[in-house]
Amino acid sequence: DLRKQARQLENELDLKLVSFSKLCTSYSSSRDGRRDRYSSDTTPLLNGSSQDRMFETMAVEIEQLLGKLTGINDKMAEYTNSAGVPSLNAALMHTLQRHRDILQDYTHEFHKTKANFLAIRERENLLGSVRKDIESYKSGSGVNNRRTELFLKEHEHLRNSDRLIEETISIAMATKENMTSQRGMLKSIQSKMNTLANRFPAVNSLIQRINLRKRRDSLILGGVIGVCTILLLLYAFH
Repeated sequence: DLRKQARQLENELDLKLVSFSKLCTSYSSSRDGRRDRYSSDTTPLLNGSSQDRMFETMAVEIEQLLGKLTGINDKMAEYTNSAGVPSLNAALMHTLQRHRDILQDYTHEFHKTKANFLAIRERENLLGSVRKDIESYKSGSGVNNRRTELFLKEHEHLRNSDRLIEETISIAMATKENMTSQRGMLKSIQSKMNTLANRFPAVNSLIQRINLRKRRDSLILGGVIGVCTILLLLYAFH
């Protein structure tokens, strides 16, 4: 029952973290579009952002799920320590360690994504303020000098670079998710192989004996064939 609860929470966390990562990735581009739509100085860029509210809501939900999963892992640890079947302790400890690793990975990924989101939001706020100051300066002076054009071009280059970096981060996170899934599958296969090897030690001994007998029979058969061949050759030449 505890493993079922843990798997259900892990599936929910996986979906939440994917949505959380997509929100972080699309945050900058959506803020860029919002700045293009609202170019007037009287429209605040950060007033009542739905993405900011969504970020806070999803962060709270993921933290609650992480807390629940931590509690489930603690209960599984208590059950493992009080288990009355010694032969199953190794398998139980392996299962518990795997769930702990998954919890650690999800926690690390959540904090990393949250930190990236906060950094992007802080950068977007700073860039929005700079852009607003530039627009105010241009409208106040009415002069489109060469320095302002160069500054705007440089700002556009920086924004394009940020977009490329965000796309690279998104690809890296997708690769990490695939690697985590493959690692879980390999650990499961290794656990099953170790369980079979520990549960059936007599099979390994029987296979070794069969191999030794086959090798001995091959040597005997080879010796008999060799002796018969020599006797036939002696008889033929004699």
